[in-house]
Amino acid sequence: MRLSTRIAIAVGVLVPLLVLASGWLLVRLVADDLHAQADAHLRERAAAMAQDARNLLRATAADRSAAAEQAKEKRLFTSALDVGIRLVGPDGTVAGGPQPGPSFTLPADASRPVTVRDGQRGWRVLSVPVVAKRPAATGTLWVFSPDTASQAQIRLVRRRVVMVALLGAPPAAAVTWLAATAAVRPLRLLQRRAAGLDPGRSAARLDHEPSRITEVDDLARTLRTVLSRYDEQAARTAEALATARSFSAAASHELRTPLMSMRINLDVLGGHPGLDPAERAEVVAELSREHARLLGLLVMLRALAQGDLVEADAFGPVDLAEVVESAAAALRGSRPDAALTVRSGPGITVHGWEPGLRSVVDNLLVNAVTHGGGAVDVALRTEEGSAVLTVDDDGPGVPGELRQRVFERFRRGPDSPGSGLGLTLVAQQIALHRGTVRIADRPSALGGARFEARLPLAVSGRKDARLPSPRDWLAAEPVTAPPPQGFHKDPS
Repeated sequence: MRLSTRIAIAVGVLVPLLVLASGWLLVRLVADDLHAQADAHLRERAAAMAQDARNLLRATAADRSAAAEQAKEKRLFTSALDVGIRLVGPDGTVAGGPQPGPSFTLPADASRPVTVRDGQRGWRVLSVPVVAKRPAATGTLWVFSPDTASQAQIRLVRRRVVMVALLGAPPAAAVTWLAATAAVRPLRLLQRRAAGLDPGRSAARLDHEPSRITEVDDLARTLRTVLSRYDEQAARTAEALATARSFSAAASHELRTPLMSMRINLDVLGGHPGLDPAERAEVVAELSREHARLLGLLVMLRALAQGDLVEADAFGPVDLAEVVESAAAALRGSRPDAALTVRSGPGITVHGWEPGLRSVVDNLLVNAVTHGGGAVDVALRTEEGSAVLTVDDDGPGVPGELRQRVFERFRRGPDSPGSGLGLTLVAQQIALHRGTVRIADRPSALGGARFEARLPLAVSGRKDARLPSPRDWLAAEPVTAPPPQGFHKDPS
């Protein structure tokens, strides 16, 4: 059922109820007004008849002649006009005019006007005490006014209220339906535009112009937010699938050679049980080196995959000085022959992913120790809102034409024992942290290479909600950004 139809039905039901409720209140007010008028008239008549009632009580108490009493009664009835009266005295009752029958029991207290019913008829009744002196006599004057006219007027008002409620419901529902149909038109337009969207087949997205209707505009913003989150999740899913495919392809390609070498060496050991001990030791050593290379390659591939899949909520404040000190301590433990010097200032904090930053420092230190002569100088400082990490070695350096290519995947020298992924991992993590890395000559007469990484310092109360995109360092070719989203417009 359409919203406009629901609103029309609701109004068609509510309007009669509201009219009836208002009519009930109106009937009560009309009844109160009619009773107030009748009560004022009763009090006016009672005040006008009070003296004639006292005179009649005196005449009755003094045993005057019948003619005198009749004259007093006539005067009392004349002053009563259009109301009924009943004077109850010590010597009897005098009654005249419209009033309940003689058998009707009058209320115990009617000092203020009250309503009584005698069969089908209703009366407003007022009682007034009458006291006469010389001779003393007391009585009660009852004044009656028929309630028929008031009840007729109340019934008339009630019938008109019901008629208005019944006759007003259909037009009110029709007018409301027309108004509601016009009011929900922006909502129906938004529904048609949203119905034409298919995130799985098209990049078109919702095009909504502000309608100045708060609920419709809020709903459009919500739909856009939902579609945007869908796009983000779809992109991350695509990145995860691309990373998995790239991991599989890279692993199968790079592991093929060492695995074949290990298979040959194993065949040699198995096919020649009487192999010379020196040759056997050489083959075992080769197997050990190939095993170490395989293990290092898998570790690096896993680290690259983690960098491609890390989410923004894994980032937080990281003390880079502590990371550098921890990495240097670990290297001293594994390579006690390395001459490692670390110079760092305290409190250098960046917004980053600590495992990724640790892999940056670890790989830069290992690279310096592996390709240098053993002397490594590490410095950490701040400069123009950035944390600057420099790693100097005393090796042969890196030629200018190779300084960008060394960060490519599986790029290693002919005599390098590494996997060719260490510096790729460094470049990945630096890019992930919105930093830069470059290679320069060591500022020393002895020669060597300097690796310099710059990372933005953390700003209190601010953090990046999104990570750089695209990210796929395992792919053979860089992933291109998705095409810009279009908009879906309703044909109407």
